[in-house]
Amino acid sequence: MASEVDFPRHLLELEALTREQIELLLDLAARFKHERAKARKGSAPPERRELLRGRTIITLFFEHSTRTRSSFEVAARSLGADVLSFQKDASSVAKGESLEDTVRNLDAIGADALVVRHPAAGAPRLVARAVRASVINAGDGAHEHPTQGLLDALSLRERWGTLENKTVAIVGDIAHSRVARSNIHCLSKLGARVRVGGPRTLIPEGIEKLGCTVARDLREALTGADAVMALRIQNERIADARLPGARDYSRTWGLDARSLEMLPRDALVMHPGPVNRGVEMSSDVLESPRSLVMDQVDSGVAVRMAALCLCLRAEVKR
Repeated sequence: MASEVDFPRHLLELEALTREQIELLLDLAARFKHERAKARKGSAPPERRELLRGRTIITLFFEHSTRTRSSFEVAARSLGADVLSFQKDASSVAKGESLEDTVRNLDAIGADALVVRHPAAGAPRLVARAVRASVINAGDGAHEHPTQGLLDALSLRERWGTLENKTVAIVGDIAHSRVARSNIHCLSKLGARVRVGGPRTLIPEGIEKLGCTVARDLREALTGADAVMALRIQNERIADARLPGARDYSRTWGLDARSLEMLPRDALVMHPGPVNRGVEMSSDVLESPRSLVMDQVDSGVAVRMAALCLCLRAEVKR
């Protein structure tokens, strides 16, 4: 795919990407998503298995994952790549081998791309310095989750056509959420206004410097928003006990039929998953016509196909 926009060899964070680079990836992802939809209806899409045939993609997940890991592996196989799933507990990491030594060995085996999820912020950048392969960040601590931010933008862009002058509210555990950070960077670069809100102890000081505003309560967060994204409390990344109970959280920040009345009638509802039903979001909201949650999952495969193609310099023909 010829383009005047240069795309980096590694996808480590959305903060470092330009609007043009983000739009390049979203345009390609939209094509892949459309082709996948046609294939499900029985209309054969263009052959894409040649794009990464002979390439090896290794997924290294040091944290649990369902959607991200599965969609990266489906994306890679859809492009014809060989996929190796790294199992931390069955590897030499369990014997004390360092992250750098592990990835250097995988690089020497012949990996073309490493997809890395790690609990330490900055781990994918460390990996990128140690290997020749392309590195894609699948979530590092509370830092960023770039492909999640991109897939959320894709789902919204398909509904609206553009994110310019749209208002997106992100509510929940902002302090520990890499999804929130990636979305703030991505959505604001695409022209949206981002508003965040949550329990006071879960809003980091100075978050406005990333390019968002802070709402004091749920009504303020939802009023006039074109879309709202609910986030779960990141218990695995919280060391203290300054947390509201599930019942209190659901009452003050959860999305249900009552709270949806605070939104404009055509506003959309999102969640990066996994959803704790009845806490961040009630089942009727999750399954309502306003919900984009399943579309976000579909967008995830297409975005990860596009990321792999761009990082690995695949020539995508129309």
